[in-house]
Amino acid sequence: MLPSGYELPAAIVLILGGALACFAGYRLFRVVLGIYGFILGAMLASSVVGVSNTIGMIVAAIAGGLIGAVVLIFAYFVGIALVGAGLAALLAHVIWGQVAAADPPPLLIVLVSVVGAIGAMLLQRYVIIVGTAFGGAWTLLVGALAAYGLRAGVPASSGVWILYPLTPVEGQGWLQIVWIALGLVGMIVQLALTAGRKR
Repeated sequence: MLPSGYELPAAIVLILGGALACFAGYRLFRVVLGIYGFILGAMLASSVVGVSNTIGMIVAAIAGGLIGAVVLIFAYFVGIALVGAGLAALLAHVIWGQVAAADPPPLLIVLVSVVGAIGAMLLQRYVIIVGTAFGGAWTLLVGALAAYGLRAGVPASSGVWILYPLTPVEGQGWLQIVWIALGLVGMIVQLALTAGRKR
């Protein structure tokens, strides 16, 4: 949560962080981990503070963001496992959503996440490239939609902007197509950059 006046600066941070992750995530993986750690820490810490305490929300967001960034930067290998687990959980949700109208069973998500984490450790380079390309593409789109004023974040009646980064925008079916296309472009760019670096 952030005061609604901070929606545009937060959207710009999401756009820049998403673009960096999407197109240079493998080469700058520690930086990307720091950015995502900051975003996650800021979201969690600011949600603990009451909506009437604007200064407290901002301080909590900054402090939580710094703690989240430090934790993910120092947890490099854990970060890789988390990318694999998160990517596997996202894939399970997408596939399950095409088959059934309900959420997948929690046990299935746990099992798929564990398999994804193990796979990520075995195939680090490719998992980092795919995870940062598609994660960065989604973050970039969420930031762009928030900057444009669409529902990537929901302004509450109390004047607080609440970010829901995984909630798709209703009535915007094109969003998933753009996300997949942008993720594929980011993945191709990263593969080309890392192939050139290996030579």
